[in-house]
This record gives sequence, C-alpha cells and structure tokens, in this order.
Amino acid sequence: MILMKDVYKTYENGVTALNGINVEIEQGEFVYIVGPSGAGKSSFIKLMYREIKPTRGTLFISNKDVSELKEKEVPYLRRNIGVIFQDFRLLPKLSVYENVAFALEVIEEPPKNIRRRVMEVLDLVGLKSKARFFPNELSGGEQQRVSIARAIVNRPKIVIADEPTGNLDPDTSWEIMRAFEEINNSGTTIIMATHSKEIVNTIKKRVIAIEDGLIVRDEHRGDYGYES
Repeated sequence: MILMKDVYKTYENGVTALNGINVEIEQGEFVYIVGPSGAGKSSFIKLMYREIKPTRGTLFISNKDVSELKEKEVPYLRRNIGVIFQDFRLLPKLSVYENVAFALEVIEEPPKNIRRRVMEVLDLVGLKSKARFFPNELSGGEQQRVSIARAIVNRPKIVIADEPTGNLDPDTSWEIMRAFEEINNSGTTIIMATHSKEIVNTIKKRVIAIEDGLIVRDEHRGDYGYES
C-alpha cells in the first residue's frame, strides 16, 4: 500500500529531515507516528500526500511512485488520501455541509450523490444536526469532526492525521479517537502523527518512532515510549 525505500529529505536551508527511511504500511493498518519535536514526523507524512518530494529514494502508494508524479497528476493522488490537520483548516464562510460537500464538488460528483454522502459522513461523526452551522458556531471538537468528515467523504484509501487532537481537551480527544477507530474498522488506513502518550498507550496500534530522521522503532501494539 505504502512503501518507502531509502527516502531522504533535505531542505534548501541544508537541514536533513529524513535520513534514509525504509518502511511498509499495509492497507487497513492504523499507525501512530511518534518522536521528539523536530525528529522528521511532519516531513514523513507530508511526503505521502505530495506536499513535499523526497530528495532521494522512492515512495510508492498503491504501486505508484509518488515522487515521479507530474504536478497535474497530484490532485488524482490526493483523491485517495484524506488529510486532517491540527488547526482544522475549515472554510469560515461555508457551512458545515458546504465545507464537506466542497471535497466532492471539486471532483465533479453529481449533486444527488453529494447530498447523500455528505449527510452520511456527518451522521458518522455525530454532526448531522449541525449541517447548517458555520465553523465559528462550533466547538473545537466539532470543528475537528467536520474536518474528519471532509477528509473521508470521498472514501479515501488512506487518512493522514497531523496532531488531530493537539488542540482539544481530553474528553473531546477520546471522541475523535473513537471516530478514527470506526473509520479504520471500515478498512481505511490511518496514519496519525501524535504527541499524546495517553492515547498511544491506551488505544494500542502499530507505533513507528522517528528520531533524527530515522525510524528507530517499529512495533505492532507498541507504546509511546517518550515522556510527555
């Protein structure tokens, strides 16, 4: 599903963020990406949705070399990848429904299908009753659930979450994690960068630890392994 071979990433300022990454992630896995700040976690996940390209090495997603994609092909890659950010990135002038529908409108899904699918995913994340609300009328946890709905509305094979509970209180964080587990149980691959020791140690999944741009630990049902 996802295969990195000898992947390096050096930025223009000379900083090497990834220093020879080799990893394979199968369809349907749930993987935590952990490690100290500045270890290379963000670069690792940005490679997967082609926000950045590797300096050296190869990255295959569904047997396609992502590093070799032409720019016009990148949007097609991203149709199979949902991305969830810590800061939500909702469009403030659009309603909850419109924020989620937008992801289907850009791929020219028929309007009838859009309405059915949007309401389906809003129901999944518990926000069907707030479809007409605007982002500033929602709590932080509700906004994050809208961003999850938007990320999964077109049924991506992979969902990448970058610190999705970082700005949320503990109770809301557990609600978000329950949503992720449900999405994963449907067969979607989840890759989640996190600093939450409690989440990783409680909801046991595969743990990949990155330090100084290298994978130093890769454990199924692993622990967080760092002090909070």
